[in-house]
Amino acid sequence: MTVTFADWITETANWVFLLIAIPTLAGAVFVVTARNVVRAVLALVVTLAGTAALFMMLGAEFVGWTVVLVYIGAVIILFLMGIMITQAPLTRKTDLSQPMSMRAPAVLLSVILFGVIAWAVIVSFGAEAVPLPDEATSTASIGETLFTNWVIPFEAVSFVLLAALVGGISLARRDPVEEDVG
Repeated sequence: MTVTFADWITETANWVFLLIAIPTLAGAVFVVTARNVVRAVLALVVTLAGTAALFMMLGAEFVGWTVVLVYIGAVIILFLMGIMITQAPLTRKTDLSQPMSMRAPAVLLSVILFGVIAWAVIVSFGAEAVPLPDEATSTASIGETLFTNWVIPFEAVSFVLLAALVGGISLARRDPVEEDVG
């Protein structure tokens, strides 16, 4: 089945997709171009919220809510705490940009990577509509698999994240310098 642009644009779900995708892309661009670290983190919240909404549109509610709880609820808070703990400069004078000699290859590589991915999608699917599964995977089955078959890796990852948090705090913490009086 071939899908034309006229067919695609008449679907309500595609308009909803555009309403979610455009702010998500705008937030992603702002994340990498913002000069203020806090504003970049807040733009990342917008990007992740759009990603969660797209997952929910696809019927993957568990993944969508995981993005909301884990990434927006926890990782963003850790980013903000890390910024506050390290006392990162928040002024506009902070130069977070790379020199032009680094930007041009990065842009070129990004365009090439986008072209390769777009080519792979077009070659794989063409103008055919991707068939949707009969029903979405239930959260109960995901939870059962996660906490039966994958419980050891799940716990190992939690310890690695805890170690990273403790390590980050210990590296960022500054002990007062004691002066020798005698």
